[in-house]
Parts: sequence; structure tokens; C-alpha cells
Amino acid sequence: MKYPIQKWKRFRRRRRQKKKDRPSKQIPRIVVPSFFTLMNLFCGFLAIISISEGRLFFGAWLIVFAGLFDALDGFMARLSNATSQFGIELDSISDVVSFGVAPGFLLFSFGLGEMPFVGIILSALPPLCGAVRLARYNVDVQESRTDFFKGLPIPAQAIMIAAFYLTFYNRLDLFADFKYGPNTILVPLIILLSFLMVSTIPFDKIPSFDKYSLKKYKGKIALFLFYGVLILLFQEIGLMMVFSAFVLKGIIIGAVLFYKQAFGE
Repeated sequence: MKYPIQKWKRFRRRRRQKKKDRPSKQIPRIVVPSFFTLMNLFCGFLAIISISEGRLFFGAWLIVFAGLFDALDGFMARLSNATSQFGIELDSISDVVSFGVAPGFLLFSFGLGEMPFVGIILSALPPLCGAVRLARYNVDVQESRTDFFKGLPIPAQAIMIAAFYLTFYNRLDLFADFKYGPNTILVPLIILLSFLMVSTIPFDKIPSFDKYSLKKYKGKIALFLFYGVLILLFQEIGLMMVFSAFVLKGIIIGAVLFYKQAFGE
């Protein structure tokens, strides 16, 4: 005859053995980068709400933070070797909102809304050209294997627009001598950035911080670290300086490549 306490001990031993034999479920590696991607989308959503409520300064900084989360999701995907087609598609959807719709809405609320029809068309260029840029990236398998982006990345375009607002929203007196105020600079800037997104001009990728990349891309890594220091020191002005330099470097490289192709070595 077995006492109840003996039956209970035997039951617990069997249960512990089943737990040992059962394969442990691990969290999929894709969860980590996907979390940062969703935070990117969340920041873009909050940016649209803030801009609609008239808090353009807060909305512009949320676009910048969305760019930070976008950089982190790519970094974590490479670090954990969790790159997947699901992650690429989720990232593209998030980028259209955070770096297409949100900066377009910021532009319209900042000054382009003063030009009824033309302002709507110009404000729509970032999401329209950005969507084309992302769709091309998703189907161009070779681009993901190179050391550069083909065309201006949509986050760089969005942060450039946000940086322009953050730098000049309280310095509008600088545009007093222009006929159309800040729109005199803003309109050609939007057209240029939108064209660069759908172009094939090469722009630098942020290299991975692994042993291979640290040896091969020392100069590029040092340059991006210098960019980060400038942003930390000068904040919105640093953002404007860094992304202006980033865009200008891409334009110069594109002009050199065009010259070589057109006129030979």
C-alpha cells in the first residue's frame, strides 16, 4: 500500500522528467529586430499625431527617433543573423509611415500649406518617391549585398527634412529677404531629396561593427562615429550638418561616376 505522500513524490518525479525531456522553446531571433522596427513605426505614428495637434517641434524629433530605431533594427538583425523577408517587408511598411507620410505632413504644416495645390503635390513627394525607393530595394537582391545604397535612403531624406525644421523654425528672420520665406529654400530641397531617392546614385551604408568590417572599413566607421559625435554635441544643427555632408558626398560621387561613364577614364 502506498501512502498519499509517496504517490505525490512519484508524480512530481515524473513531471520533472517530462519537463527535462520536452524540448525548450526559444524566442525566435527575428523578434529583437522586429521590436525596434515596430518602435520606429510607433514613433512615426506619434509624430503624425503631434504635428496634427500643432506640436511640430515634438513631431520632428519623433521622426529623428524613428530613424534611430530604424538604424538599431538593422544593426540588431545583422548582429543576431536574423535577417528575413518578413523583417524586410515590415521595415518597409514602417519606413513609409515614419519617413514618408510623417515628414510630408510636417512639410505641409510648416509652410507648404500656404500654397494650396502645389503645396499638396510637394508634400506628397517624400511618401511617393520613398515608396518607390523602398519597393525597388525590396526586389533588388543585389543591393542588399553591396556596401552602398542605390539612391538616397528614405530615413536620411526624412531626418534631413526634420533637421531643417528643427534648425530654422525659430530662426525664420533669416529668410525675411526671400520672397517666399523659408519655402524658397524648402521647395528645391524637397525636389532634390525626392529625386535622389529614386536615383541610382550610391550612398554609404553604415557598416557592421564586426571583426571583418572593423578591418575593412576603418575609414568609413571612423566617419560615422564622427557624425555621431557632431550630432551629440550640436543636436539639431549637428543633424543638419551631418546629413547635408552625407547628401553632398553622395552627389559628388554620383557626379564623378557620371563623368567617367560619359567621357571615359
